[in-house]
Amino acid sequence: MRWRLRALSVLGAGLRMPSGARGRALQDGLSGTGGTAPAPDRHRPSPGRGRGDTVRAWTELFRVSALFSVPGDALAGAAAVGRSPGRGTALAIGASLCLYEAGMALNDWADREEDAVDRPHRPIPSGRISPPAALGAAGVLTAAGLALAARAGRPALAVATGLAATVWAYDLHLKHTKAGPAAMAAARTLDLLLGATASVAAGARGGVAARGSAPVVPGAADNVAAPAHPARGPLTALPAALVLGAHTYGVTAVSRHEAQGGSTAVPLAVLATTAGLGAAVLTAGRAARTRAPEPGAGGVGAMGPGEHRTTRPHRLTPTDLLLTTFTPTDLLLTAFTGAYLRTAAPPLLHAALNPSPPLTQRAVGGGIRAMIPLQAALATRAGAPGSGLAVMALVPLARSLARKVSPT
Repeated sequence: MRWRLRALSVLGAGLRMPSGARGRALQDGLSGTGGTAPAPDRHRPSPGRGRGDTVRAWTELFRVSALFSVPGDALAGAAAVGRSPGRGTALAIGASLCLYEAGMALNDWADREEDAVDRPHRPIPSGRISPPAALGAAGVLTAAGLALAARAGRPALAVATGLAATVWAYDLHLKHTKAGPAAMAAARTLDLLLGATASVAAGARGGVAARGSAPVVPGAADNVAAPAHPARGPLTALPAALVLGAHTYGVTAVSRHEAQGGSTAVPLAVLATTAGLGAAVLTAGRAARTRAPEPGAGGVGAMGPGEHRTTRPHRLTPTDLLLTTFTPTDLLLTAFTGAYLRTAAPPLLHAALNPSPPLTQRAVGGGIRAMIPLQAALATRAGAPGSGLAVMALVPLARSLARKVSPT
């Protein structure tokens, strides 16, 4: 009888060993300490998972801390075309948020096999979100973004369609090619142009005057005075959009090494680009306000009624810019540009000195957060300091949430 009990005990231990080994492998895979779960269990939801865990998984999938880098695109676009934020700008922000999150969900769906090796803690390989759910979310959010853009007018829908196509092309194919950074730069460029286009289209339909234009008096028969600052078309925002696109190109180039690290040249090149962009935004903003004083003010370029310009405008030198009196807008522009450089530059320098995966990921996160002060600087440079302050108000929220949910 005793030998029978011993045999049953040994047999029971043998039957339990595979289950324990599989459990340890699954635990190691979820914690990122080594090993991955077998294929049949990779996407199986864990039993007893509560609503809080589900919400946490979706916030990780959507990288919600990076969402705060999106509204500034539309606000900077509206400022670049001389429009105050309105209905069209709000619709563009909503469309941008939907398309951005669609790209996040699609990105993890497309990388689910790669993440199972490099990032087993991500929502899909850890089994907290199924691949069909992530793909379905990407599709629904894309449709919602296009629907919101359509409410702003056909031109806005056309830009949003190009943006959605770029996002899907990047996630499904281009990000693994040399064209990946260029595709991401194009997406950000189109996003700012979406804000400009939607703001212009909605303003034209609603009869909203451009910022700084002469007031229109309803019922006045002789109300034909031209505005002091005529409304500008969406392509006026292209220089600002290209600045944001250039920054995005650099961040994406660095992100291609965040899993393995090992690149020193790329962070250094992006660091130099960041410094150049900051200098360009600052000097261009000062030069624009120095060449174009307020209506009725004296100075370079001012003309009285009936006067015609017969000479070429004075070309400003760096000395002229330094001697020009700083306005509150200039001070805000300087502060926002400094915040952009302070947010993006130090992590890039650290990643260049020590190109390890953690420091490279910090450089990518810093580059994403730096988009917010860059957008604020672009809006302020275009003469909309109020929009710049509104964008900068998102910085503490983004920083606080980034401590809980990684933006990369």
